[in-house]
Amino acid sequence: METGILARTMARPTTLDRTSLLAGVHELAARDTQLARIVDEFGPPPLWARPRGFPTLVRIILEQQVSLASAAALYAKLDRHFEGKLTPARVLAPGEAALLSLGVTRQKARYVVGLAAQLESGAVSLERVARMPDAAAGAALVQIPGIGPWTAGVYLLMALRRPDVWPPGDLGLHKSLAELRGLSVVPTSNAATAFAMRWRPWRAVAARLLWHSYLSRRAKTWDRQPPTAGRL
Repeated sequence: METGILARTMARPTTLDRTSLLAGVHELAARDTQLARIVDEFGPPPLWARPRGFPTLVRIILEQQVSLASAAALYAKLDRHFEGKLTPARVLAPGEAALLSLGVTRQKARYVVGLAAQLESGAVSLERVARMPDAAAGAALVQIPGIGPWTAGVYLLMALRRPDVWPPGDLGLHKSLAELRGLSVVPTSNAATAFAMRWRPWRAVAARLLWHSYLSRRAKTWDRQPPTAGRL
């Protein structure tokens, strides 16, 4: 009986909430003096949670390769246009033309409409994705045109709040990592991903700490979202 209770107590969380985020911060700070300095200087990071589902995935697609400020402004236009009800069916009805008229690029309009079509037809289910392990969930998402490892990673990290996800190719993380380690050159995606392995099983917590440091040093809020202008 006591062994079973201890195992449950020590079990790793499958979803981050404020309590498990702070537990991860505490463990990482005890293991890594550089991350501990971030906590000492700026305190714990925000949870930066986003709702699961189509609107969040659309927003992350809009954030690909652009500043968060411009992506947020464009997403706000979409939200107003669809009267706060950004659903696959409502996007499919007018098609790409409506998105183009709002300022979405032709490529991203194609991605968003394609995603809407797959969700509406049942070919893809974000509910099923949410029940999958990290690797399987990421693999399922990257099968969708327009969703690459970075987009999938950010969705798993923010919407599904997985504790051990690292979004490859995130420029904000790379810059923060360079600052943390005193590097003269921003690390490549492969180098940053390899370095982050030391923070398992809390890589998503480490990512939040690095974003927190990046933003705090620049005294910006970015609409309380981290600087995730990365790849697809």
